[in-house]
Amino acid sequence: MAVLPSETQAAFSPSPQAERRDDPRIRLAQLARLYDEAQETALLANLLGRAPQTAFALAGCALLAAAFSFGAMPAVEIAVWLVLMGAGIAAIWRAYARAIRAPFERATLKEFAGDLSAILFYAGFAWGAGAFLALPAQPAALLLFAAVPCALVAGLLRARIQALCFLVPVGALAACAALVRPVPQGLAAAGLVVLSSALVAGVSTWMERISSQKRDLGLGQLRLG
Repeated sequence: MAVLPSETQAAFSPSPQAERRDDPRIRLAQLARLYDEAQETALLANLLGRAPQTAFALAGCALLAAAFSFGAMPAVEIAVWLVLMGAGIAAIWRAYARAIRAPFERATLKEFAGDLSAILFYAGFAWGAGAFLALPAQPAALLLFAAVPCALVAGLLRARIQALCFLVPVGALAACAALVRPVPQGLAAAGLVVLSSALVAGVSTWMERISSQKRDLGLGQLRLG
């Protein structure tokens, strides 16, 4: 039986699915999606790698603050505050130890990022409690107590969300301590604490925006290529 030309053409013509797979726009979209996933994985992996440094920095700051306040504040209150901070630092190490077993799996890294945000939120309240428990009622001490650890956490992690989770409770509690405790010029001290916290938050947001612009530039060059 003779084969009609139309049947022969239909037999050898590519299917619509094959044409869609070969479409350069679809391939480019897939490549862009893979690029975004790789960038997200790299950012989360960097966050995981910086967690131990953050834990060490918080431990060092807590010990320095306790040494500064020793003799000026009751030892029991300082010990209670150190226990609260120790719990937060231990939680960071525990989350890190669990995530480092699979350091390049996106699901594990996303779970770690969420856990770290919650831990830093607790650690921020624990640190802020030190403005009541472990710090003399001095304006300069309150300002340094709030600004230094927030700047360290934001600079080490370089992740805006996690930095804000720590920064907001620290700034709020330190400002409240300046108003509630008998701090000389407490209103001015509270204003300076809030201003320094806002400055650290602004710098953290700016750094993240710069990093995002660099990633978008790289993706744009990839699409042009």
